[in-house]
Amino acid sequence: MSMRHTMKARRALTAVAITTGLVLTVAGCGGDEGDKPNTSSSSTPTDNGKKGEEKPKDEEPQPPAEETVLAEVTGGGNNTTLIVNSAVRDEGGFLTVSGKMKNGSGKFWNPTSWRGSEKELSDNAASMAGASLVDRIGKKKYLILRDTDGRCLCTQFSGGFKENEEKTWFAQFPAPPAETVRVDFQIADMPVAAIEISDGE
Repeated sequence: MSMRHTMKARRALTAVAITTGLVLTVAGCGGDEGDKPNTSSSSTPTDNGKKGEEKPKDEEPQPPAEETVLAEVTGGGNNTTLIVNSAVRDEGGFLTVSGKMKNGSGKFWNPTSWRGSEKELSDNAASMAGASLVDRIGKKKYLILRDTDGRCLCTQFSGGFKENEEKTWFAQFPAPPAETVRVDFQIADMPVAAIEISDGE
């Protein structure tokens, strides 16, 4: 056989061997998957991109929690409403009472007389300076705290109250003993408000 025919024969055998190898390789890669369902990424995903999981329902907005009201009194000769929302004893030995006050007099009102009768508090007009707490069981009265300049640790209502205006307020007192859980809150000529003390975190 000539050299030319020998080279052609070898090339033909090489081509057949390469083709056979490729066919066997493809068959080996896909042979085990013949009986299994197609689980490739071409399956349609859910809206959130995860298969087999339902899209979570939108959470309905929750209504705001109602504000706690420990006491509510109306009076003072001018239809003023005083609300106590909290009375919290803290680790520093203080009791902070807070709430809201609304002018129901039908006209402008400035609570100048609420500063109390103490001379030290005379510069605290239109404030919660005249407030006090009474522990009936312990038979003790607690006056509002003040700084060295005689300013009460409380809200001052600068500008007074417009008709039907409502403002928030706070007042700090020495904390009663831990066993005292109820006290009477009073200011000026408003009715007494019985309130429950809670401990701060």
